Amino acid sequence: MPPRMQKTILYKSSAKIISRLADWAANPWRRYSLLLIIFLIGFLIGSSLGMINGVLALMDPVGAFITLIFLEILIKLRFIFLQSEKPIILVRVFDMFRVGIAYGLFSEGLKLL
Repeated sequence: MPPRMQKTILYKSSAKIISRLADWAANPWRRYSLLLIIFLIGFLIGSSLGMINGVLALMDPVGAFITLIFLEILIKLRFIFLQSEKPIILVRVFDMFRVGIAYGLFSEGLKLL
């Protein structure tokens, strides 16, 4: 059996970060700006994945498979966090990140047409 983690200040504060984020995002403007930033980060990652795979042209199917697996893991995490008692902001963050990645990949695909 692994030893228990010590209850340090860093451990306690990292355990409460999601509830702090939910309290901070109670204001609609903060929540929308956070979700927009997460969407743009996802878009940047999605377009970067498309560009890197396009430039290398070595492992397009493998890159697409890894990206698909990552998106499916995010979908599974969504349902896990919906059933838990975690704040709903975490689900929205995962959704916006996933949509940003998909939109970035889609826009890169349209550039190739």
